[in-house]
Amino acid sequence: MVAAKQSVAVIIPTFNEAESIGAVVAGLPRDVVGRVIVVDGGSSDGTRERAKDAGAEVIAVDRGYGLACLTGAQAVAALIAPIETGTCDFVIASRARGTREPGSMSWHQLLAGRVIGALIGLLYGARYTDMCALRAIRRDTLLKLGMREMTYGWNLEMQMRTARAHLRVREIPIDYRCRIAGESKVAGSLSGSLKAGAKILSTFARIALERDPLA
Repeated sequence: MVAAKQSVAVIIPTFNEAESIGAVVAGLPRDVVGRVIVVDGGSSDGTRERAKDAGAEVIAVDRGYGLACLTGAQAVAALIAPIETGTCDFVIASRARGTREPGSMSWHQLLAGRVIGALIGLLYGARYTDMCALRAIRRDTLLKLGMREMTYGWNLEMQMRTARAHLRVREIPIDYRCRIAGESKVAGSLSGSLKAGAKILSTFARIALERDPLA
């Protein structure tokens, strides 16, 4: 059982999350999670120190959400139950299908996840309802996808590439609550939402128009 525990890692990209990171790290079930890796993109508010105090490993990178996720994935081995048993290649959580605390997600976040998911379904046959960052994939599978987007389009690119490669995908409902502190870098402001939205749309267009090397 010890070996199984050590094969499971949680990667948390951060940027100025000092108010909440300690509680998030401390709240993870350590009987299941062997490693907690906080990949920090240059926080100036003490996020790294609080993450370390809570028991996480901390890696410092340049700013970029996708870059943080990739750096964390490169630091760990294989992940989580359905993937370890060989029944799935990619597992993603869906806040849309779970129970949400009032105010935890805006209507346009929910709509965007379902619309993008439906379009992916039309293109590749695999349907999603969310672009949630909580996901699991084997390190070697991830690296074979050829991820290029290193900012806000990272989540969508991963979902599109796994669907196009006809990997075995499972979406699981997850309950979602309001942030403990601070505000979302994406949904917390109009400028953040517009910036992320533009990147998501450009990422979708790029991959949809990209020639499938397996075709």
